[in-house]
Amino acid sequence: MPPPASPPGKNKEAPTPTVVIIRKKRGGHAGGHHGGAWKVAYADFVTAMMSFFLLLWLLSVTTSENRRGIADYFAPAAVSFTESGAGGMFGGRTVSSPGARMSDSSPISAAEQTLPRPSEGEEGSEDSKGKNPDAADNAGPEEHLTDAQKLERETTLFKEAADVLNTAIQESAELREFAENLSIKQTPEGLKIDITDQGKLSMFASGSAMPYEKARDLLRLVGRVLARLPNAIAVTGHTDSAPFSAGSRRDNWGLSADRANVSRQELVVGGVADKRIARVVGLADREPQIPEDPRDGRNRRISILVLRQVASPDSDPLTAEALKIPAAPAPSTPKAAPSSAPAHPASAPATAPAPVKPTSSGT
Repeated sequence: MPPPASPPGKNKEAPTPTVVIIRKKRGGHAGGHHGGAWKVAYADFVTAMMSFFLLLWLLSVTTSENRRGIADYFAPAAVSFTESGAGGMFGGRTVSSPGARMSDSSPISAAEQTLPRPSEGEEGSEDSKGKNPDAADNAGPEEHLTDAQKLERETTLFKEAADVLNTAIQESAELREFAENLSIKQTPEGLKIDITDQGKLSMFASGSAMPYEKARDLLRLVGRVLARLPNAIAVTGHTDSAPFSAGSRRDNWGLSADRANVSRQELVVGGVADKRIARVVGLADREPQIPEDPRDGRNRRISILVLRQVASPDSDPLTAEALKIPAAPAPSTPKAAPSSAPAHPASAPATAPAPVKPTSSGT
């Protein structure tokens, strides 16, 4: 049986409803708080702060010697001391000792170049190597100078050395405060440099022979200037009359000698040849600079005497003789082998003398 016919007007299917999906987008920057740009800036800031506090910590726990060592490690390579083609007033030479200048005080002024270099040994200096040995016959006019002319020339060199040293201290920001502690004068024996304790500036701690850092730099600066002179040097230590505490095994004699020896070592570090040191003496409080107050701090000092090569007419002959460098001992000649001949001559009697009878001692 056929299906019933659908009513008229209802033979079409009903339309399917359309589904509408609405996507709402929020305004603002892309990514919002989930972006990473701010994290990079914050990380840079934290790293910088960490480096800053690490630097403060290193400055607080390291000594000045450690910091100088670090500075020397990062210092540029040293410039060669030999001449170069740069020309100019210095001819390619440095005005200070070779190497980086980070570990020493400020460099010496250019006036230092006017001072002569000390005479070299048998091998000679680098500048004299390779020259004709016959040139020694054509030596400079100094060989023909009289003692008076040599003394005048030496006095001029001493004055130039004093000017160079004073200028170098004034140009050094670290050592400028020691200018009043330094006394330089010419005496009949030579150029005398006194480094005296004044006020709050002292070279050594009380009862100690270890110099402070600035005193060490000052001694090395003096050594760099005196290294240009060929004269012998005598170093003397002085103290005040303040005694050591009861029961101490030390005294001012040993302290002054130790300080003089330490000063000698710093002069050698500064460039003075060790063979030029004639004397290292400790005089305790026997020669006070302030006789009316033996305990005055100005009596504590280090005296460096650059000896004259030509004796001055006003010099004390005993002092000049005592400060001379002792001559090297002559090489010993081999002794002849003892002969088998008798010690007595042939004419000596063959019989031995009669023995002497002992006398009584009484007890």
